[in-house]
Order: sequence, then structure tokens, then C-alpha cells
Amino acid sequence: MAAADALLSTLSRQVLANDIESAKISLTQLKIWMLDIPTNDNNVPLESITLAANALELGVLLSVADDDLEAFARNMSQLKPYYAALSARGGGATSTTERKCHVLGLNLMHLLVDNRLSEFHAELELLSEAEASTPYVSFPITLERQLMVGSYDEVLNSRSNIPDVSYSFFMDNLLETVRDAIADCIEVSYVSMKLSDAMIMMKFDSIGELQEYIQEKREDWIVDDSGEKLTFQPPMSGGKAVDIPSMKLMAQSLSYATELERIV
Repeated sequence: MAAADALLSTLSRQVLANDIESAKISLTQLKIWMLDIPTNDNNVPLESITLAANALELGVLLSVADDDLEAFARNMSQLKPYYAALSARGGGATSTTERKCHVLGLNLMHLLVDNRLSEFHAELELLSEAEASTPYVSFPITLERQLMVGSYDEVLNSRSNIPDVSYSFFMDNLLETVRDAIADCIEVSYVSMKLSDAMIMMKFDSIGELQEYIQEKREDWIVDDSGEKLTFQPPMSGGKAVDIPSMKLMAQSLSYATELERIV
């Protein structure tokens, strides 16, 4: 146990210092130690369960720092049984960890970015009122509500209010998703607009960032030679939908229906 305590302290320092490669080695060593810490054995000391949970929480933070979503999901999956074991030990301060709400908030961000909303709400059902009210957890809850009502502008502005720098990784991914949704709305609502207006609507910091986005994701958008105007729906060869004499066709259809009714 003493060796595991020392290793946990080392891992904590390495994660704090962003020493990713060294931290991976320490985490692996702790996971080997955890093989002898079954979560379903009530005879296992509470201190060992707590230490294992702390180690895996650091593993979650490490995977975020390493931009490794697979490792993030793996560490979360391994961590949940230890949370359950702590909760089953009787409640109180001993049934939780210092980083629990932080890690739960990150997991909610992960589910939100992946659009796994049923799992997102299932996780919310497991939270206590106190956990849900912490900044770490209330932040993704607020984001989800904003997304559901289409308040994309508020979502984009929320990147300046993240509860911890570790949330930046998921926010960057979420902002890309939101920008794609805004872009989808823009291109069906407008034929063209000023490049500067599109930049503002999509919350880019510069025209250059918008142009880079267009090159990567919107190849059908056309920037004119002046670099000031953006066209979303370029003219199609041949007939257009707007050329179809819809009113005339409707009148003919009504006439046919009237004649058919008379015959019947």
C-alpha cells in the first residue's frame, strides 16, 4: 500500500507537470497493482478502493491532456466500478473523491460531443443534487440545454467560461459541431453574404480562419475574386427549382380535381 501511495503521488506530479509519457508509465504500474483490488470484495480496505479511484481519475485527466479519446473511455469504464464500490461503503465523505465531479463533468462533455444524449441523460440520473450543482457538472448540463433549444451563439460564447482547462479539448470539438450546424443553417437560408458577416455569425476570430474552414469542410462554398462575398448556392446548369411554374401547376391540379369531382 505504501508503494502504491508513493506511485500515486508521482503520477499526480507528472499529470500536473504535463509529463505525459512518464505519467503513462506510472499509471500502468498502478493498474497492475489494481489487479489485486477487486471492487466487489467488501474485505478490501476502503483506502485501497479510494487510491485506485484516484489513480484512474488521474488517468482520465492524462488521456484528455494526451488528446486520446480511446484512453479516456477506457479509464472511465475502469473507474466506474470503483465509484460504485465507494458509494456502497456507506456514504459520507469517504464514499467520494476530490476529483469525482471534475471527472464526471468531463465524461458528460465526452457524451455531449459524441451526441450520445441518451447516455448523457442516464448519467445525469445517477448524480446527486450536490454533484449536479458543482461548476464541473453544471457546465455540460447548461451546454446541453443550449444545444437543445438551438442557442448556438451562447454555446460558442461559453468557451470563455469553462470550469477547468481540461474542458478545452471537448469544447474545441463541440464548437466544431456547432459551427457545422450554423453553416448548415446559413447555406439554406442565404444565397450569398459578406465574408465578414459569415465570420461573425460563425464566431471565427478572423477571415483567414473562416477561409480555412471553407477549404476543409465546405468546398461547394464560393468566395468571389474580391475575397469579400461568399456564395452558398451557386447557379446550377439547366433549370432551377425556382423556374418551375409551381402556381400554374397547382391551378391545373385543382382544375383536374374539380372536373373529376363533377364526373364522379
